Amino acid sequence: MRLGILGGSFNPIHNGHLAIAGHVLDKLQLDRVLFLPTSDPPHKREGSLAPAKDRYEMVRLAIANTPAFGLSDIELRRAGKSYTIDTVRTLQHQFGPSTDLYFLIGLDAFLDLPNWKDPLELLRLCRFVVVPRPGQSFQSLATMPLLPALDLQALAQLDTGESFRLDIVFPSCRGIICLPIPPCSTSASDIRHRIRSGTTLANLLPPLVESYILQQRLYQEA
Repeated sequence: MRLGILGGSFNPIHNGHLAIAGHVLDKLQLDRVLFLPTSDPPHKREGSLAPAKDRYEMVRLAIANTPAFGLSDIELRRAGKSYTIDTVRTLQHQFGPSTDLYFLIGLDAFLDLPNWKDPLELLRLCRFVVVPRPGQSFQSLATMPLLPALDLQALAQLDTGESFRLDIVFPSCRGIICLPIPPCSTSASDIRHRIRSGTTLANLLPPLVESYILQQRLYQEA
């Protein structure tokens, strides 16, 4: 099985998350994309997240009508700080060696990979699917630690739309797939600000998620 992994705080999940999952599912012909809400991400300011049970429920509502999307609570059940390497190892054990893991990640987050726990082991265990982020250039990968020397022209062609995919392969790495799908301009922080200020949320959230936020009075205060 070709299993996509999309982790995040989903604070809240929005249409941009769903669009990214759908594009990657289609372009890489994955069998499934598994959403993994985080419990206590090491990089998040304490107290900045909605309760885990609410973020999990919002993801469940958002993907309910898409059979190829799944949901896992393995990070929510883990005590203490949650690290990606632990999650990947758990998924490997859960799904078995016949499953190929594809870790979906924004370019901005991927550039920070050298600061993650056991980044080299992560590159060995699963493929990374790097998607664009507003204001970020694929050419920045040329100076990223951990990666081999890259062709600047090939990276530039991703940014200009002349190329639709770039595969980076080197020893002890399962593979890095740069996929220039339409970048997601929606941000969860902007959505939270809109909720606090009473600004319209048109086309930013799945209707069921918007209703849940209003019913539970989430993000009403800074």
